[in-house]
Amino acid sequence: MADASSNSDTGFISSIMSELFGSPLNVGLLCICVVLLYKIIKGKGSSDPPPKKPELPKMKKRDFTLEQLREFDGKGSEGRILIAVNGKVFDVTRGKRFYGPGSPYGVFAGRDASRGLATFSLTEDVLKDEYDDLSDLTSMQMESVREWEMQFTEKYDYIGQLLKPGEVPHEYTDTEDEITEKSEAEKKTD
Repeated sequence: MADASSNSDTGFISSIMSELFGSPLNVGLLCICVVLLYKIIKGKGSSDPPPKKPELPKMKKRDFTLEQLREFDGKGSEGRILIAVNGKVFDVTRGKRFYGPGSPYGVFAGRDASRGLATFSLTEDVLKDEYDDLSDLTSMQMESVREWEMQFTEKYDYIGQLLKPGEVPHEYTDTEDEITEKSEAEKKTD
């Protein structure tokens, strides 16, 4: 009786082996499965995360002209990205995958994005090369700009103001920066 059981086990194993190796398609699929299994096992073994680029230090507060803002389009040696929304300048560098060169909103990098955000346009022709007072936007578009401004305020560092032509930059002190940092820290803990 044990001999019959042994023969049926051997027959079962040999039929599985002939199925697996009997067809070139099955052999190919088996190889793919082995490679994938190897990658899964190898991936779990290496627990070292990929090296992270060091974060840039926080910028000191200052005001910007449009020309100065354009220098921070993510293409410089530092890679810093600034965007103006409704007259406020934000450091969006940590959102590089959204605002960096070649990204979905990359057209706004180093620019006043207010009009583009208000009109939901990602084309460069909507962005102006001179100061844009936004006076021709509808009330609904201005509300959209204010909503975007609030989102940027919550998510990114406020750096300063976008200067109108002839406007004099504010003098920011280190004390103002410390007060702002404390209030931002308090917001994060709430």
